[in-house]
Amino acid sequence: MAHILIHNTHGKDNIERASLSFVVANTALSSSQRTTILLTIEGVWIATKGYADSLQANGFAPLSDLMQQFVSSGGELWVCGACAKPRNITQEQLIDGATIIGAATAVEALVNGAQSLSL
Repeated sequence: MAHILIHNTHGKDNIERASLSFVVANTALSSSQRTTILLTIEGVWIATKGYADSLQANGFAPLSDLMQQFVSSGGELWVCGACAKPRNITQEQLIDGATIIGAATAVEALVNGAQSLSL
């Protein structure tokens, strides 16, 4: 089984890209691949409770639905700690299934062979 690491930097600034990250991630999960989304920069906001509730890009399912499908199917949702800190985002503010991680966790995944895709 491969490890697919999808990097997303977007939230309300580009809902289409944020949604596409989860569409691709859900596809990888349905192919029985270990799948992780790494949220950085403005993307960290989408992991906060309630943020994605009203977001929907044209032609996509609601972002909150895509995220719920991802997490409930076993996807790993990583929130960059260096990006969360200046935005005052804490673990308690995140949706179930999201975890704040340090850069070393992402580097370790890559060193161990994770295939990376940035959207």
